[in-house]
Amino acid sequence: MIVTDNLALVAHAKEDVRVEALPEPQPAADEAVVEIAYGGICGSDLHYWLHGAAGQSILREPMVLGHEIVGTVRAAAADGTGPAAGTRVAVHPATEIDDGSAPYPADRPNLSPAGTYLGSAARMPHTAGAFARRVALPARMLRPIPDGLDLRLAALAEPAAVAWHGVGQAGDVAGRRVLVIGTGPIGALAIAVARHHGASEVIATDLHEHPRALATRLGATAMDATDAAGIAAVHADVVIESSGTVPGLAAAISGARRGGTVVMLGLQRAGDIAVPMATAITRELTLVGSFRFTDELDDVLAALADGSLDAGAVISHELRIEEGLRALEVARDASVSSKVLLSFSAADDDRGADA
Repeated sequence: MIVTDNLALVAHAKEDVRVEALPEPQPAADEAVVEIAYGGICGSDLHYWLHGAAGQSILREPMVLGHEIVGTVRAAAADGTGPAAGTRVAVHPATEIDDGSAPYPADRPNLSPAGTYLGSAARMPHTAGAFARRVALPARMLRPIPDGLDLRLAALAEPAAVAWHGVGQAGDVAGRRVLVIGTGPIGALAIAVARHHGASEVIATDLHEHPRALATRLGATAMDATDAAGIAAVHADVVIESSGTVPGLAAAISGARRGGTVVMLGLQRAGDIAVPMATAITRELTLVGSFRFTDELDDVLAALADGSLDAGAVISHELRIEEGLRALEVARDASVSSKVLLSFSAADDDRGADA
């Protein structure tokens, strides 16, 4: 019997996620023990809960969820690598693995064919996530958090790095009109990043009033996603498609000016989808994919620390790990929430209310 307060959020099967106690972590020589402070719920966490799979990554065994995490090093790696005990850290959740099955650019490790990610069921055994009070993580994943940046805001670093990478796929957006399709957490962070990068104007669409209001708070002009004529009249230099939906991709192509760029940041469903390709061809649009990120996490942490990346409004709720199932319920409802954080603090800490 496990007697520990190391509570974790563990996916067992479709619609079966449990808050349960884990054994204390037993780190390898190159791993540090990290006391997790906050974890952000991602769309992939919701998919494992609701569907037992995230795309083609099918849950086959119990798996700790979570890859958007920050905390403090409790015990440094025994081999002397990585940050010292007491260092506040963000986590880069990817591991590059070149298994020789397909070539990829050396400077784009996010495209490694056998790469793994914390909280992913893409491989067997699954790669455990870090939604637990204490976890052992490879020291190479840990990035010191700049002085003055609080852990709660730093919890946005991983998803903001995804948005930063996506906006970067369009090249220099300074002085350009940017359209963001879908203002969920990643879309909202794409607004913040585009403004940080000097976009002259940002327009954002969504189906719901809550994310449209958030877009306005972040400095964008909000539009109803059903306003097809209005979107077509935007003529954006750059479009960031962050909804990951077929109608969203069609809207992105419609809203791009001739010669413009469409970044496909939202992950579309597997298989063939209907795309207005004739429009993309006759407008000579550049369509570019975006997948996770490389080293943008360091830039994001610096920008959050100096205040130039204004993204705090993206956090809508904070709940304790003991309320993990409720946190998932809140996060699934895009009409009332944006980024939902789990707090892993002890029960006598009073920070676990909704933000």
